[in-house]
Amino acid sequence: MENAPLPRMAERFRGFLPVVVDVETGGFDCTRHALLEIAAVPIELDGDGYYVPGETVSSHVEPYPGSEIDPRSLEVTGIRLDSLLRGALPEREALDHVFAKVRAAVKRNGCQRAILVGHNAHFDLGFLNAAVTRVGHKRNPFHPFSTFDTVTLAGMAYGQTVLSRAVQAAGLPWDGDQAHSAVYDTERTAQLFCAVLNRWRQFSESDLAAAHQD
Repeated sequence: MENAPLPRMAERFRGFLPVVVDVETGGFDCTRHALLEIAAVPIELDGDGYYVPGETVSSHVEPYPGSEIDPRSLEVTGIRLDSLLRGALPEREALDHVFAKVRAAVKRNGCQRAILVGHNAHFDLGFLNAAVTRVGHKRNPFHPFSTFDTVTLAGMAYGQTVLSRAVQAAGLPWDGDQAHSAVYDTERTAQLFCAVLNRWRQFSESDLAAAHQD
């Protein structure tokens, strides 16, 4: 066991690099509501072969022309669209910024492309794909439909599906005052995803050790 080679990320998920993504939006319909924030955290392996969150990349996003914004969504997220400190980028520039960092992480880990990890991942992927289509982006590093969903993983591992409860069930801190920002939710989801994977690795190693003893 001590001499076994550490798993390389390129060999772990069929050449896909898990990248945690969270978006904040102006509503629930990706075909008409605005994308307002996006953050991404690549998942990497440390020197001992455990999964760890990589460097966060994020951007505030200008609502695209003709998009709709539900005021109730802004009440939840606390986003102030008129704030001069927001520093929002047009959709194309925001995607360029995030995708460049994701592609660098994919290359660094010897992977072929990224696979989106999210809490209710179909929601984040839907808004991401809609933005990619609107701007005609040709270098989207993410798989167009496959995802890892931490709702399912956390339900299996901890019996919790709500993000805040799942994070706390995993023994990780949660600050409700910072929730519903893309960066905070992405980083907590990344920690949760790593906790589940590392827990599974420990269980697998225990089973393998027991089998050798038998």
